[in-house]
Amino acid sequence: MKPPHRKSIKHVHEPGHLHEFTFSCYQRRPLLTRDDWRWRLSESLDEAGRAEQIDLVAFVYMPEHVHLLVLPRSPQPELGRYLARIKQPVSRHVKESLTADNSPLLDTLIVRERPGTTCFRFWQEGAGFDRNVFSRAAILASIDYLHANPVRRGLCERATDWQWSSARYYLGTPPRQQHSGLPCVHGLPADCTN
Repeated sequence: MKPPHRKSIKHVHEPGHLHEFTFSCYQRRPLLTRDDWRWRLSESLDEAGRAEQIDLVAFVYMPEHVHLLVLPRSPQPELGRYLARIKQPVSRHVKESLTADNSPLLDTLIVRERPGTTCFRFWQEGAGFDRNVFSRAAILASIDYLHANPVRRGLCERATDWQWSSARYYLGTPPRQQHSGLPCVHGLPADCTN
């Protein structure tokens, strides 16, 4: 019997290019709804960015997926490792929370990988979506697209009303950091600010 096909993404990096990532919760369930889980995601983003030398340009947390726009500072970034450094601590935190709360949700997120082996899944398997973004117009369009997600979904009226995004960061002149529960946004690359 052939093993099931696993979707994989080859991350291609060109120095100076930004990357737009999208990754989902397990089975696109609306799992990213607790503030403590979103705060842990923010911490993981900051920790992963420091460790992998990747700057966060824009983000939005939706109930069942996450969008990121990032700029690697290293000429040969380990993008797969960056994503793992974001996702794994969040998964561990959620599992610990569910276990401590004796939550029935825990049972639905324990999946059978193969006979006799199970694992906890908070995130959908695979790398998600990744595309390179490099022109000023494409970068600005990507930021607008990310920030408009909650509005398109009817979660808020204006992008700046959604707490879990970088939309309010870009309101200020100059841009300013948001509250401490959100990740540090590094803003647009210098060649995009003109």
